[in-house]
Amino acid sequence: MSKAKPKKKALGRGLDAILQSPETDITVKDISGGYVAGAIAEIDLGKIEVNPFQPRSDFDEMNLREMVDSIKSQGIIQPVTVRKLGYDKYQLISGERRLRATRMAGLKKIPAFIRVANDQQMLEMALIENVHRKNLNSIEVAISYQRLIDECELTQEQLSNRVGRNRATIANFLRLLKLPPEIQVALRDNQITTGHARALITVDNDKDQLKILEQILGKGLNVRQVEDLVKKFKIRKNPGGTKNKKGTLPDKYKNTTAALSSKFGAKVSLRRNNKGEGSIVINFRNDNELDRIVSLINE
Repeated sequence: MSKAKPKKKALGRGLDAILQSPETDITVKDISGGYVAGAIAEIDLGKIEVNPFQPRSDFDEMNLREMVDSIKSQGIIQPVTVRKLGYDKYQLISGERRLRATRMAGLKKIPAFIRVANDQQMLEMALIENVHRKNLNSIEVAISYQRLIDECELTQEQLSNRVGRNRATIANFLRLLKLPPEIQVALRDNQITTGHARALITVDNDKDQLKILEQILGKGLNVRQVEDLVKKFKIRKNPGGTKNKKGTLPDKYKNTTAALSSKFGAKVSLRRNNKGEGSIVINFRNDNELDRIVSLINE
């Protein structure tokens, strides 16, 4: 029998094939000395680039210091996740707080899961990992959801499956991004709660929302007080609104308009005559809002 000729190295391979090749360091040794794909590797901090898709830019200094102390005493319990850019070169997918704290602790290496991911996959993984963090404010969660929809081209249903939350919850977060920047900042900085913000969403225009925000901050109003204030505010803005109606809504329907406005994150009009006939009108500004409203109706 003739000896088998040694296989020639393939030329012109795609980037994915190169990155997953055992000729690079995508595999690491286990305790027996064998190579195991997907195991945890100890990587030099200098070989890890920061994730340009990191959706979170606000890192609490005190929490970082606490993590530094924990790392110094206990070590790094949860590895970060990186993607391989090439031989001995990595980019962070998730775990930037751990990476920062490790540097602050003066360590040279960090345990890491190594993955191969393109930019789309990397962004999606980073965003999904981000929304499951503790202590995220509602605006950070909402921005991450919106980026997953816009940049990863996910529908609300797909997003719901990815993050394990129902579509109504996701829709409620996305509605927060319609609020004026001043209100979003107040929510981000914990000056108001998500309940306050949801009550403000039902107010028709930005100027009125900001007037109510001033009262919330100035008087320390709770959510129930804000909901009552919003109702009174709407009555003042349209004092003749109920007089022009031919029919009067039964008591059981009097809060329906506000409830529907809150559910859909849009202005809702409810009309009914004395015969019980009428209509419900839900306003929307663009096709994205229409799609969101339709998805909520279909739930």
